[in-house]
Amino acid sequence: MKENRFQKVCKEGRVPVGHMIMEFGTRGIAMMLKAADVDFVFLDMEHTGFDTERIADLIAWLKATDVAPFVRVPQGLYHFIARSMDAGALGVMVANVETAEQAAKIVGAAKYAPLGFRGLGLGTAHNDYVPPDTVKYLRHANENTTVICQIESPIGVANCEAIAATPGVDVLWVGHFDLTQCMGIPAQFQHPDFLESLNKVVAACRKHGKRAGIQPGDQAQAEQWIGLGFDALSWKVDLALYRAALQTEIRWLREKLK
Repeated sequence: MKENRFQKVCKEGRVPVGHMIMEFGTRGIAMMLKAADVDFVFLDMEHTGFDTERIADLIAWLKATDVAPFVRVPQGLYHFIARSMDAGALGVMVANVETAEQAAKIVGAAKYAPLGFRGLGLGTAHNDYVPPDTVKYLRHANENTTVICQIESPIGVANCEAIAATPGVDVLWVGHFDLTQCMGIPAQFQHPDFLESLNKVVAACRKHGKRAGIQPGDQAQAEQWIGLGFDALSWKVDLALYRAALQTEIRWLREKLK
């Protein structure tokens, strides 16, 4: 089980920086992420057609890098979480966590006993097909696994302190589009109620020693949200980054062709 670079960066007192893959689930993306020097990557199963087999392929390709692979699962169900972990994921992100009870079940599915109830399928992909020393591996796997709960509704915000206090939860991650939609203020990221919600999440994380995560869409958002105290960042999704870069350079090229 390779080292979790996200956790390593956190232990060094730095802010982990990542990226999200929603479209370009190709064999080359792992080395591109390595070349970009990201700390972690989210492989998205919530809003994509990626199935378990594609996720397993991506994680296998990422083994050639030190980038920490995390999987965003659509719900905190055991079969989503356990299969991702057995494929070699070093953590999971779960959408729309609203209660501490939900958070505890997510931790349980991701961790082995005594911290959870993840089943044992040893000597497979997450062990590079080498049977491990069982006791040592279970302890290390529990320590090396990152659990990320997304806060995406007013209920989640109201319960964010209890979620942050849940043993085994490492990060509260604001899903900003979903949160504003649920608040009835879609995409109004300067709305006072939204900003208040961000501050509540950050405060809960600080109180309980957890990381506050978010994915800004541009530099202005990044600067503002870093200023609010967010200390785990993913820089855009792959398709948005590609589209924006291509649009900018195509406009430049058309100007030169006039």
